[in-house]
Amino acid sequence: MIYEGKQKIWSEYQKDIPDDHYFYVRSCIRQSFFPASEKVFLDIARNKLGKDFFETEHHTTCGGIAYHSDAIPQETSMTIIARQFALMHKYGYQNYVCSCITSFGLYTETLETWREFPELEARIKENLWKSCKLEFAKPKYLAHASDLIYKFRNQIASQAKFKLIEKKTGRPLRVVEHIGCHYAKMFPSKGFGGAEYPYVLAGMIEAWGGEVIDYPERRHCCGFGFRQYLVKSNRGYSLSNTHKKFESMEPYKPDMIITNCPGCPYFLDRWQYVISEIEGKTYGENGHGIPVFTYEEVAGLVLGYDPWDLGLQVHQVSVEPLLDKMGVPYDPQMKYKGKNNKDIGRPELPTCACL
Repeated sequence: MIYEGKQKIWSEYQKDIPDDHYFYVRSCIRQSFFPASEKVFLDIARNKLGKDFFETEHHTTCGGIAYHSDAIPQETSMTIIARQFALMHKYGYQNYVCSCITSFGLYTETLETWREFPELEARIKENLWKSCKLEFAKPKYLAHASDLIYKFRNQIASQAKFKLIEKKTGRPLRVVEHIGCHYAKMFPSKGFGGAEYPYVLAGMIEAWGGEVIDYPERRHCCGFGFRQYLVKSNRGYSLSNTHKKFESMEPYKPDMIITNCPGCPYFLDRWQYVISEIEGKTYGENGHGIPVFTYEEVAGLVLGYDPWDLGLQVHQVSVEPLLDKMGVPYDPQMKYKGKNNKDIGRPELPTCACL
């Protein structure tokens, strides 16, 4: 009876994702933080999985950062989102896939609000026509891009060049998965596994040979929190959140961290440098930090993409120790080479850590 109850509860947090034909929108901040992730995602989706992913240069930000920072009102944000959905409809698609967790949460909030308040939906429809002369439409299905990699995780595993396994010993790598707060905490039924037991990243890790690490602050925020960081005087709150997570995961000796939110990998990566400079402490092995990856980057490593084509050179914490463990080849001389072999410059080294 207990087992049947658990199965019923678990079934409520599953998603039936369409097999093909997706309208894809990028993240405004992911392109700045980890510029290769979305390019790699589209290459995997189109060329490794053979899926139809359409994107248009006419899409814009969803307005999420401004909305959550109280810089624009809700109706403005909703009109921006209505325009995105209208573009999807204009190009003949119904399955909407977004790269950003904040966008995913905001799109979900908007659709749920329209469902509860049809008079507001009618007002946004009018705003859309007045401002853009576009036909109002809503997606048949809304997904986050990590949902798609999760859905096809076994297909990716079947093409794997490398596994999340230490090559010399055969030991599964110990992996911390960090879920963006806006993925399922606001609307648990919209994410695989709900808020407390989201499986979207854990499923990837297990399919690709790694071991998922549980630790006390597993569901704690990365520390971004918008106004926690955007307001300079609040940044201590952001740093303290991240510090709490690293102190909690440290005893479990993780080899790597995988995330599905644009902000989370940025802060889990960058704040390690700050902590090392303030406290002289690192959380990885031999004075290194714990390397932090987006799920697209991990999928790319598994499939054998060149680490520098994945953009891993823009990470604050060096990724080479993890690449060595997996047996992934890389050319150190090419790490800071850009287009046409142009030298893009080397970052200044930290004073207290081998980051």
